[in-house]
Amino acid sequence: MDALSEILRVVNLKGAVFFQARFTSPWRYESPDAATLARAFDSGGEHLVLYHLLTEGECSVIFDGMPPIQLRAGDVILIPHGDAHTMASPATARQNAQMDMQAVLRERPRVLDFGGTGEAGRFICGYMACDPRLLRPILEALPRAVTVSLRSGGESHWLERSIGDALEEASSPKPGGESVLAKLSEVMVVETLRRYIAQISSDQRSWLGGLRDQMVGKSLALMHEQPAHPWTVDTLAKSIGVSRSVLAERFTHFVGQPPIQYLAKWRMALAANYLSRTSLSLTRVAEEVGYETAAAFNRAFRREYGHPPATWRRDHAQVNAPSLPAGNPSPAG
Repeated sequence: MDALSEILRVVNLKGAVFFQARFTSPWRYESPDAATLARAFDSGGEHLVLYHLLTEGECSVIFDGMPPIQLRAGDVILIPHGDAHTMASPATARQNAQMDMQAVLRERPRVLDFGGTGEAGRFICGYMACDPRLLRPILEALPRAVTVSLRSGGESHWLERSIGDALEEASSPKPGGESVLAKLSEVMVVETLRRYIAQISSDQRSWLGGLRDQMVGKSLALMHEQPAHPWTVDTLAKSIGVSRSVLAERFTHFVGQPPIQYLAKWRMALAANYLSRTSLSLTRVAEEVGYETAAAFNRAFRREYGHPPATWRRDHAQVNAPSLPAGNPSPAG
């Protein structure tokens, strides 16, 4: 198990497509930030990671303070932090007609047609809803926009075609189309992340850079696979066959904090997830994240979130919480 897979397994991503579009030049539309979209989609306060998959034509994506990003057919752009942005046909001026995005959010059309009489561009817009605390290691390592081509190399072209097929299924009366589309949406986001990681420099100082380092990647995988294990820097180092000092130095170089400090924060993120999504007792939650006593767990949780676990659960509990969240680690021990 690698650390990226483990985080994505635990974080319980929920994908959705909110529209597919056929825009003809000249066209331009301004997308609100993810917080606005989260309210429109009633996402339960979870963080939205936005994406656009261009399937035909070209377009520009514009963020405040950044040069325009040019997309071509087969490109997907991931917007991890949910920044507001503008999408437009190439060389479209600001004075050209703009789509009323608020009306789109109210009406929720499955297919949008907009623009002039020029060249057509087609794309699919969607989002992933997630717990930002669990996805924080990844989010903090990502820039405002991540762009990759699903057609490079040819091996992922099937994914683009499959999403198009699933959109057709979802618009038919056949059951299960929306569920298939949601799963494919998740796969596309994960594939985008995998391709982005493969592109970054091997010495990039970030959590993602650490994944590519053999030593740091192994230690991250161990902590994420067994978060309740009583890890120390010594036991981690022995498990991967390096010295304690080398591991501590290299881990801090990439991740920006020592291994055990990182583990403590990950445990608290898991604990917050258990408290909000399950009906486990506080003692059981403490055990699940590696604390021998409820008192020690209470102190650590209060340091991280400013409130004791019981208070935090009362304020963040979700309706009809199961005993264990789907996709989360099995009980410790």
